[in-house]
This record gives sequence, C-alpha cells and structure tokens, in this order.
Amino acid sequence: MDELGVFGIIHLAIVVYAFMQIFGSTASRGKKVLWVIIVAIFPVVGIIAWYFIGPKSTRR
Repeated sequence: MDELGVFGIIHLAIVVYAFMQIFGSTASRGKKVLWVIIVAIFPVVGIIAWYFIGPKSTRR
C-alpha cells in the first residue's frame, strides 16, 4: 500500500468514476471506447477534457 499512496488511491478512484460516467453517457459505443482510451492514456487531461467537452450522462 505504501507504493500506491493516498494520491494514487484518489487518482484511481477518479479514473474509475470517469469510466462510470463515460459508460453511463449518451455517447455512441465508438465514442465511449475513444473516451476510455483517452482517459486511460492521458488520465488527468482526459478526465478534464471529458468533464468539459464529453457528452453528459443520462442521469442528470
């Protein structure tokens, strides 16, 4: 657990939350896959981009 640290756990939780938001969105399957790849490769930038320009979830 020391290797991961508190910031690592927080980062992991944010990425998992982003994935849940992506899969719950109204985007097409192809766009969802693209967003997941972007968030996986560029976690910080991808999450920020998803928040501002990604499709909104259906639960809002």
